[in-house]
Amino acid sequence: MAPLKGAKRRKRKPERALPAQAQAPPVPQPLAGDWWDAFSRRLAAGKRSKECQNFETAFKMSRKTFDYLCSLIKGDFARKTQSFRNFRFGDKVILSVEDQVAVALLRLTTGESLMSIGTRFGMNHSSISNITWKFIECLEERAAGHLKWPDAEEMTTIKAKFEKIQGLPNCCGAIDTTHILMCSSAQPNSNVWLDGENKNSMILQTVVDPDMRFRDVVSGWPGSLDDSCILRTSGFFRLCQKGSRLARQMELPGEPAGSMVREYIVGDPSYPLLPWLMTPYQEHGLSSEKLEFNKRHAATRMVVQGALANLKERWQVLKGEVWRPDKHRLPRIIYACCLLNNIMIDLEDAVRDGKPASHNHDDGYRQQVSSVVDDDAATQRDLLGRYVSRLGSRLPK
Repeated sequence: MAPLKGAKRRKRKPERALPAQAQAPPVPQPLAGDWWDAFSRRLAAGKRSKECQNFETAFKMSRKTFDYLCSLIKGDFARKTQSFRNFRFGDKVILSVEDQVAVALLRLTTGESLMSIGTRFGMNHSSISNITWKFIECLEERAAGHLKWPDAEEMTTIKAKFEKIQGLPNCCGAIDTTHILMCSSAQPNSNVWLDGENKNSMILQTVVDPDMRFRDVVSGWPGSLDDSCILRTSGFFRLCQKGSRLARQMELPGEPAGSMVREYIVGDPSYPLLPWLMTPYQEHGLSSEKLEFNKRHAATRMVVQGALANLKERWQVLKGEVWRPDKHRLPRIIYACCLLNNIMIDLEDAVRDGKPASHNHDDGYRQQVSSVVDDDAATQRDLLGRYVSRLGSRLPK
């Protein structure tokens, strides 16, 4: 990871006043040399909102995280921006790297249209688009290390945290999907994007750790596919099936000798029951043992539901209907937002602290149910059920 760097202060040479454009009023030069002093005035132009005066509220991250992003991509960003001096505010002032990162983040955090953001700064909407994409490209290249599958040492810590949450041993993650809605006119003459709720959407599948950090991300599949289908077409599925992931076993303490449980993730009823993917019991009239397993299983899954709810709430570009999305670019927007989420966790950004108001990240969608049950997986689930039932009926506080 690149070292954190504070914001640099720059001395500005006096400039002759330039005529103001109709789209944006002239912005007075700040007395202080800090970048945010100037940008906050532009952000507040034409608006009487205290939100424009507060950095954390405007960008939904701390200044430390913002400075880290700038230092991480600054070199690549400058090289990719060959037309760097063509990006100017409405008063002809050239955008700095910090300005461009801020503009891109506003697009992702507010979900405002390119036209709306362009109008605010007196810029053409195509410039806003170019700046956003250069930021995403640099983020993909320089920040990929923030979203990766954990190594053996880190996985040991993850399993300990999951067991501490709800008592499930050898648990390595939680999986779920969410729908990213798209404007209905975005994909004309095609029903492939039409999901079961008669909405046009693209699906994001992710596995998260107990800290709500994204560990595996799959996106780009149309909403017409169910969760089980997306899982089986993913690289994650293939790696787990051949034993490259989630292959280590542990013997359950207190159980008969040879009671082995493979590493696994937890998922809701839409997924098949597999040796490395534990789903809840679905039949009626469950025993107390199975009910206890389901209760702990559901509570453990809350981490992925909370992560997806936070993702959509923080990066509003993913919330609501995305207007005229490019189906090849939208997955990259989703991935960039997941990267930014992980960066904030890795930097222990205090702005992201707190739980989402609601864990329902897919309002209006009914629960899917898979009937696929692997025999070995059923045996392992029963072992886990007996094990957690001995822990007592109360969930850990």
